[in-house]
Amino acid sequence: MTAADERLQAFKTILASLRERVGLPLGFVLWDGSTVPADLAPDALAIVFADEGAIAGLVRRPRLDTLSNLWVSKRVDIRNGTLFDLADARPTNKVRTRDFWKTLDKWALAKLAWKFWRTDRGGPWPLEAIPTEQPSSGDPGENKQNIAYHYDVSNAFYALWLDDEMVYTCAYCTDWNNDIDRMQQDKLEIICRKLRLKPGETLLDVGCGWGALSCYAAQHYGVTAYGVTLSEHQVAYAQEKIKRLGLEGKVRIELKDYSTVEGQFDKVAAIGIQEHIGWNNYPKYYATIKRVLKRDGFFLHHAITRPAKRTDKVFLKKRPEFAILTRYIFPGGELDHIGNTVQSLERNGFEVHDVEGWREHYQRTCRLWHDRLLANYDKAVAEVGEVKTRMWLVYLAGCSIAFERSGVGLYQTLSTRRKRGPSGLPPTRADLYR
Repeated sequence: MTAADERLQAFKTILASLRERVGLPLGFVLWDGSTVPADLAPDALAIVFADEGAIAGLVRRPRLDTLSNLWVSKRVDIRNGTLFDLADARPTNKVRTRDFWKTLDKWALAKLAWKFWRTDRGGPWPLEAIPTEQPSSGDPGENKQNIAYHYDVSNAFYALWLDDEMVYTCAYCTDWNNDIDRMQQDKLEIICRKLRLKPGETLLDVGCGWGALSCYAAQHYGVTAYGVTLSEHQVAYAQEKIKRLGLEGKVRIELKDYSTVEGQFDKVAAIGIQEHIGWNNYPKYYATIKRVLKRDGFFLHHAITRPAKRTDKVFLKKRPEFAILTRYIFPGGELDHIGNTVQSLERNGFEVHDVEGWREHYQRTCRLWHDRLLANYDKAVAEVGEVKTRMWLVYLAGCSIAFERSGVGLYQTLSTRRKRGPSGLPPTRADLYR
């Protein structure tokens, strides 16, 4: 038996033991075509290892960034299922992790690790060239670079899985069975209603994306909208859309950092921009909104959050999966917790009138995005390559699962600049659901 055969057999033995002890309802397909168990059904859910170098890489560096590299290069894959199926494949034996590790043959594991430690880890490792992510400094130039990394991938790529209006933020479910186009239309509508938009008003759309909200508000509510984004691709798309819809003079979209916006507006919407700003730059963000919002104006803030911890110091320590997200998907990204959002609004002179949680809405949004991207997999690969397509699939699936499990949330807050006297809001929220 060759050394390679010995490694293969030892790995199969460990996998079989793991599967039996934990009661994993899935199998494994190895690089020589053999399976664990040996009689694994052809249609069974399975994890596929394309080469033994993948195991060597995990042994040397058992971290999420290693697994990410293996996933995007297809050296680790899933057969007969998706990441959602894998997440649902929970062990059938209810064994605590601590008790499980006590039952393992540590000597056999050590020998296996040593065999693979001396094995070439092979390749490719397409994500290793991406630098370790750092919190955003708030500099407009750095902000533009971070935004371009994610959003200037390809408009055609995003069109494969977003809705018809190219809305890339949490949709709104008036019915859990609605499709993504209906959900995003309902989201644009509820935002306009929360802001109580009126004909002739001015709307600032901060982080306007491909211009969907600005165009919708101008078309359906008669406002004059001004949107800003740091994505050149989004600006080009939005400006073409404005012309196509005949909205020149009613909607203007510019390439501009939010902090450099001038003038004042009746209403301000910031839909999914705070995630890119960075914790240390929140004071500048709220100060900017206060500066551009008219005295009697309304501000709608919409952002992903994480649950608060016992202290903000603990909260700001990134979990490994979030560090992977910000390194490979959203450089410079950080999330707030809703308590700090409300506190920051009040400390910066705002009165908070409404807070609404949309966690489950985002769970469904991300799931629909994932499924649409998967259905257009070949077209996506042709547009941006397999590495980016597979990374976006795992990002969308991971976000959907995190929202489903309450690991992250999504909140909308409606506020005004604090003043004496009436706020200008109706006595109930009934007008939102007319």
